[in-house]
Amino acid sequence: MTSAVISETSFLPSENIDPKELADEILRVLKYRGGKDATVATPHDWLTASIKVVRDRIIDRWVSSTKEAYDQSAKRVYYLSLEFLIGRLMRDAFSNLGMMDAMREALSSLGVDFDVIAALEPDAALGNGGLGRLAACFMESMATVDVPVHGYGIRYVNGMFRQEIRDGWQVELPENWLDHGNPWEFERRERAFEVGFGGSVESVTDAQGRLERHIWKPTERVLAVAYDTPVVGWRGKRVNTLRLWAGMSLDPILLAAFNAGDHIGALRESNKADALSRVLYPADATPAGQELRLRQEYFFSTASLQDILQRHLSQYGDLHSLPDKAAIHLNDTHPSVAVAELMRLLLDVHGLDFDDAWDITKRTFAYTNHTLLPEALESWPVPLFERLLPRHMQIVYAINAQILIEARAKGDFSGEQISSISLINEGGERRVRMGNLAFAGSHSINGVSALHTELMKETVFADLHKLYPTRINNKTNGITPRRWLIQCNPGLTALAREAIGDRFLDDIDAISDLDALASDAAFREKFAAVKRANKQRLASLVSERLGIRVDPSAMFDIQIKRIHEYKRQLLNIIEAVALYDQIRSHPERDWMPRVKFFGGKAAPSYHNAKLIIKLANDVARVVNSDPSVRGLLKVVFVPNYNVSLAEIMMPAADLSEQISTAGMEASGTGNMKFALNGALTIGTLDGANVEMKEHVGDDNIFIFGLTTEEVAQRRANGYNPRDVIAGSPELSQALSAISSGVFSPDDPDRYRELTDGLYQHDWFMVAADFDSYADTQRKIDEVWRDSPLWYAKAIHNVARMSWFSSDRTIRQYAEEIWNVPV
Repeated sequence: MTSAVISETSFLPSENIDPKELADEILRVLKYRGGKDATVATPHDWLTASIKVVRDRIIDRWVSSTKEAYDQSAKRVYYLSLEFLIGRLMRDAFSNLGMMDAMREALSSLGVDFDVIAALEPDAALGNGGLGRLAACFMESMATVDVPVHGYGIRYVNGMFRQEIRDGWQVELPENWLDHGNPWEFERRERAFEVGFGGSVESVTDAQGRLERHIWKPTERVLAVAYDTPVVGWRGKRVNTLRLWAGMSLDPILLAAFNAGDHIGALRESNKADALSRVLYPADATPAGQELRLRQEYFFSTASLQDILQRHLSQYGDLHSLPDKAAIHLNDTHPSVAVAELMRLLLDVHGLDFDDAWDITKRTFAYTNHTLLPEALESWPVPLFERLLPRHMQIVYAINAQILIEARAKGDFSGEQISSISLINEGGERRVRMGNLAFAGSHSINGVSALHTELMKETVFADLHKLYPTRINNKTNGITPRRWLIQCNPGLTALAREAIGDRFLDDIDAISDLDALASDAAFREKFAAVKRANKQRLASLVSERLGIRVDPSAMFDIQIKRIHEYKRQLLNIIEAVALYDQIRSHPERDWMPRVKFFGGKAAPSYHNAKLIIKLANDVARVVNSDPSVRGLLKVVFVPNYNVSLAEIMMPAADLSEQISTAGMEASGTGNMKFALNGALTIGTLDGANVEMKEHVGDDNIFIFGLTTEEVAQRRANGYNPRDVIAGSPELSQALSAISSGVFSPDDPDRYRELTDGLYQHDWFMVAADFDSYADTQRKIDEVWRDSPLWYAKAIHNVARMSWFSSDRTIRQYAEEIWNVPV
């Protein structure tokens, strides 16, 4: 390995920063703000001091960015998201400010290893997967392309759980990321807002008995307190704000109850407030879990809106100008209660009439839909919604009446279509449809890939699209190249700089200059050396954490994402079992060595997803210990998948698994990250895979399986998976091995239910796509055998991925949805 492959350097000029002066500054911060002398400082002390030194430099830019937007009366974007999977911020900020080299040298002069302390920074546990990581990429891109924005979310104390694997099973533990504090954030006690739940609604009439307004009198009140984190863009041009809300009780302790001996009851109110910002996505299989989830969504939505309106009124004095000065964006369905809450604030607090309030609301909100799965388009039982938010229930009914009257007036909507449009699902248990509320209350509804957007029009929002045909538009997702190339793959970045210069650092479109080098043998060898170094880094991590030795010369075949049946980790595992059988049955064949990596978390209450994790680990245990395989196949499940782990695994991947059932993945962003780092993709024509195929070329991606239309036809025509399985010897044998207990001798029936589901209904088309998937994998083996061909294709992928930058996506949002100049 050459130093160019493994070193990490700044890609910006270091602003003439003297490392000696920087070291002195670190010592001052360590002493006067940390209370520590260098001789007794711990690694965490050095980490905190280093962050605060750089944070101080960010603050000047942060203040000037905020003041500039205020002075120029610029339109601001307010991005509401229940998740922000920001990961570690230290390298992000140091790199974007061009301080990496100087900080390394300064710390080294103090006897401190930069990489050691950087590894101590925890991943902020503020997200679950792609939705939260997209929000984080968007925040960085908005700062980079100079869009003034406040991101709003919840400051989860534990957030998404920490995953451990015990005897192959997922175990959920608290992710205590705030144990050592968070040196990036600032508590804003002056930005605290009351949040109410429950109670009753009273009507106020004038002397003539005419209704003047409504007054909601909640029986429960908590406080939302703001914590701000600066988000710095590339070259530090703009610094935006991520504002996260923490729950706090107005009465932390009921002293009378405590003194009376009721020590638990005395803290009940404090505990209820604390629960609002304790854990991301509480299990909602129980009524209590559903209630907490709805409380969380309302909690952060109302705090954010109160903050936005207060800021707007202080500057402009009139809420009629809100749509011209504020664009409020709902990132998925979770914050859609904000539509009803903004109406409540406009009607009941600020005295607007219904028509004005509804017009302002629709022109202010925009909504991104991220899924076609019915369970992810949240809905709440009417009794729960009405008990927690009685005034909002009234407003939802009022909005609904207006929409349904509008639809009936058009004269071409059937009764079934009217029911589909309604904000209230009347079938069975009456529920409030939050996706419909977000759609009705927004002027723009966007999908996140071209395919997803068209499916929105045809499926979940078909009738609302008919009623409002101009609202749905597409904004294909993107990723920030700073995090997902420059920072996580310094070897490839250095190689690209050497080959094509530095222009791509500021304009990622310039990465296309690498395309011509795919036919250059010398460049391919350097590219392969970078990949090899990245694979060695992952191999070392796996050896250290799991005690599993993997060969970096083998193909690294990686599927890392949330564990869900539609993402079809099960298809990948079954193919691994079939390959295992083939290697043992045909040792004479020239098999290509392969390591199948898995990583991802299953929702705590998602039984089948947790069973899939156990199956992956059971298969790994058997395959990895079988000498007859001769090391040609290994299976590895890497626990606790998060952003930092992704930053190691994605640059190391040779093959990226994007194998969801066609028509079910809205976009995906992992597919983009893998390809930008030089992995080839095996995938279905689903989500953004469709557009990736168009950009990288048919010859540089491996597509298999049913299309969206074919999936729909199979389901409509009485698909019989049993016949399909019977006609596929490899699939049948693999399922027989799994279901009979070959991989679970301690519990032979462990996977019977999982495999029976494939025989009986196979909703996710695992059996239907298996032969095509397995055949494509063997074609991939043949390409892998031809190393120059493989790396040429990999280079084409890197060179042709610039369109999938989140900078491009944000510019489209700004110009076409938010009406903000960029």
